[in-house]
Amino acid sequence: MNDMAMLTEASEGQAGRELTGKTSQAFRESEWKLRHITLAGLSWPSAPEAHDNSPIIMLHGWLDNSLTFVKLAPELKHLGPVYALDFAGHGHSGHRPEGQSYLLMDYVADLAELVERYFQETPDGRVNLVGHSLGGIVGALYAAAFPERVRSLAMIDSLGALSRPVKETIPQLRKAIKKRIAGSGKQVVYPDIATAAKAREGGLSPLSPEAALTLIPRNMKPRGDGFVWQTDSRLRHPSPLMMTEEQVLASLAAIETRVLFVRADHGLLSYRKDLDERAEAIANLQIVKVPGGHHCHLDGDTGPVVTAIRHFLENE
Repeated sequence: MNDMAMLTEASEGQAGRELTGKTSQAFRESEWKLRHITLAGLSWPSAPEAHDNSPIIMLHGWLDNSLTFVKLAPELKHLGPVYALDFAGHGHSGHRPEGQSYLLMDYVADLAELVERYFQETPDGRVNLVGHSLGGIVGALYAAAFPERVRSLAMIDSLGALSRPVKETIPQLRKAIKKRIAGSGKQVVYPDIATAAKAREGGLSPLSPEAALTLIPRNMKPRGDGFVWQTDSRLRHPSPLMMTEEQVLASLAAIETRVLFVRADHGLLSYRKDLDERAEAIANLQIVKVPGGHHCHLDGDTGPVVTAIRHFLENE
């Protein structure tokens, strides 16, 4: 496998040092230079007893970053080296150029280029993917398009892309263009990281104070006497084009590899009653239900998630 363009000991300020100490599992900063953007992330070298050294690539959710896997990743390095990415516009990765949106398929293209450039020399030419939320969606689309490159796919509280009826195509396009023209609002300046983390605790996928303090430092940057979001504000803009449910089902049906769906009891998908057809579309699917919310791999008791994914990857 090609070495990373850069590997240095992780440094996330005091929060990062405390985090590394708590887990006793030091990680490294990584950087992958692609043609049009540079992606950053974290890496955990494989343990000496690693089975076959097959790489595990971890993909985070919308507005999160690679630190979301700081509890899960160290538990998998006995299987091979683990790499957690920051998607474009997130964490320490580069931002899309002005005038460009954050389209779902561009994340898939980034992943495809990353694998081709840096993960060609794997034991069997394939990688293992673990994705949470948006990361699971991206992983599923990549596995469908490039089945020869994916050994297994685990999706945490994720089962295919968000979809919209065909009749909403033009209204969705209009909404996206109007927002692009209007632009983003003025950035909020937080006096410290703790205040920003407190703001992140609420929202669509609530986090405990501990989880928010783990995740947020990597999404912030200094500004004057405080901190602002380093995450690209355009990530909150509506997508100009979304998949239909028929397209989602077709993409899931195209997946040939082994797939694990980790379904959280109180996750964002726990209230969805229309997932049976999606599950049935995947030929080789295992489903494991675990306690917890949308961030069940980071927040609260993460043991059931660790056990489910470790067992899945160990038993082909």
